[in-house]
Amino acid sequence: MRLHEYQAKRLFAKAGIPTPESAVARTVDEAVELADEIGYPVAIKAQVHVGGRGKAGGIELVDDAAEAREAAESILGMDLKGYRVEEVLVEEAVEFTDELYVGVTMDRNAGRPVAMVSTRGGVNIEEVAAEEPEAIAREHVDPAFGMFDFQARKAVSDAGIDREVASDVASVLTTLYDLWEEHDGADAEINPLMVADQAVVAADAVFNVDGDALFRQPDLAELEDETAGDELEAKANEYGFDYVRLEGNVGIIGNGAGLVMTTLDLVDHYGGEPANFLDVGGGAKADRIANALDMVFSDENVDAVVFNIFGGITRGDEVARGINQALGQFETIPKPVIVRLAGTNAEEGMEILDTSLVQVEETLEAAVQAAVAAAEEVTA
Repeated sequence: MRLHEYQAKRLFAKAGIPTPESAVARTVDEAVELADEIGYPVAIKAQVHVGGRGKAGGIELVDDAAEAREAAESILGMDLKGYRVEEVLVEEAVEFTDELYVGVTMDRNAGRPVAMVSTRGGVNIEEVAAEEPEAIAREHVDPAFGMFDFQARKAVSDAGIDREVASDVASVLTTLYDLWEEHDGADAEINPLMVADQAVVAADAVFNVDGDALFRQPDLAELEDETAGDELEAKANEYGFDYVRLEGNVGIIGNGAGLVMTTLDLVDHYGGEPANFLDVGGGAKADRIANALDMVFSDENVDAVVFNIFGGITRGDEVARGINQALGQFETIPKPVIVRLAGTNAEEGMEILDTSLVQVEETLEAAVQAAVAAAEEVTA
């Protein structure tokens, strides 16, 4: 479960992490009134569960009431990557000299939590991790003992943080880890953690809770935004799919959770970003496959789709008919589709597939690489 930025900031502020003065507005008049009370300049920020809000027009910095009204009118009600903006955070603007990054998540390869610090705040940290991994200092934590102060100080030192704020950043990192541990966090991060007047301020806040642990977190469970689920998630419930929407642009369809997770990992491995987890289940017939394609095509973030089907109960020829049936409805295929079939009746399925509509690959690795390349070509 994801918290909205304003919800995460309240959690952080309660624990002692400095945050800017802010309040939530649900109407234009309310946004202007709050901006007047806080004092200009202020930032008006869409509260939706997506990244890249600024680039998509969901964050505006304003200097007076007229600009605040214009920004609120523009942001409230807008469609932001498939989510309708129903509320905005009106927040004191921070004059800063530097932008840092701190975060805590689970390193599944190491089997331990990892705390991270970087001087490359304010940018896409995933890109930094992929292109300049050395720019992120990492400190693994033994969950039996929690994060020691010396570990936080070491991470801050390894990241090259200025000595004037090193102690403050270490304190924020320790507090962030404690929150992550106490509240069954999945991911917690501040990006950017702004340096202002030799102090630090959390200008953004991310906190995601392990959904399976919500029964231990009743206070956070009450914060779940029932409207955060979009039309795609509602459609997934209607179709009976296991579906999770992500923030990338490579759509993924598979039969079996393990198979889909493997595909997600490979998309990431080959430099792409998964747009979703979609498991059609075993024994999927043609109409079910067509429904899966309808769902993924409906996601405006998706630039290419990869099918990974291993036939057991699910027959390759049925899958192929479903793909042909779905794509045959379009005069022009809206997004490239790459298919990998294996297992029961896979050869028959390969023969049935209309290769004028899809690209067929024999191996999963080749299919994923082709999908990542196709998605990159669209965004280039």
